[in-house]
Amino acid sequence: MIEAKHIIKRYGNLEVLRGVDVTIGEAEVVTIVGPSGAGKTTLLQIIGTLDRPDDGTVIYDGVDVLRLRGRELAQFRNRNIGFVFQFHQLLPEFTTLENVAIPALIGGEKRDVAYQRAKELLDYLHLTDRLEHKPAQLSGGERQRVAVARALINRPKVILADEPSGSLDTANKQELHRLFFQLRDEMKQTFVIVTHDETLAGEADRILRMQDGNILNAQ
Repeated sequence: MIEAKHIIKRYGNLEVLRGVDVTIGEAEVVTIVGPSGAGKTTLLQIIGTLDRPDDGTVIYDGVDVLRLRGRELAQFRNRNIGFVFQFHQLLPEFTTLENVAIPALIGGEKRDVAYQRAKELLDYLHLTDRLEHKPAQLSGGERQRVAVARALINRPKVILADEPSGSLDTANKQELHRLFFQLRDEMKQTFVIVTHDETLAGEADRILRMQDGNILNAQ
């Protein structure tokens, strides 16, 4: 489904990624682990089209996304890629329902359709009683579930998550991890997750271990 080939990324004289090759299949949970500075987040951002490599290709179902520019690239990202970040990045002035619906509205969906889809996702994630709450009124675990719903709203090919449970306590961390695998099983959702959590990594379908800009092994 996703192929990243010979990805090279430099920042000045520092080579952060050194010819990385990654293939991600449909309905897979793949974790990327390794020490700080290994290139994990840089690789995730390139796969997610948030950054561009100095060399290499990123292909989604035959589409070379590095050839896309401007509005075309933004539309592709909106329709095909969902993001979950460590600190959720919800918009504080909007309600739970509005935060989840925003990517669909940006993608051109009608308001009533976007809000109905958002309500269905929030119900699935047991957040029906939080529709009108703003992020400051939610617990950390609830905010991350809202972020997952937002990532799912456009039925993306893949959800990319960067340390999604890094700011959560143990109970909420375990709940979020269970949710990822539930979504894989029930919705056939693909996940690529950068994490320092070895428990989560060990439960994944595959582990990509990175060091010094290279993938050491893919388990």
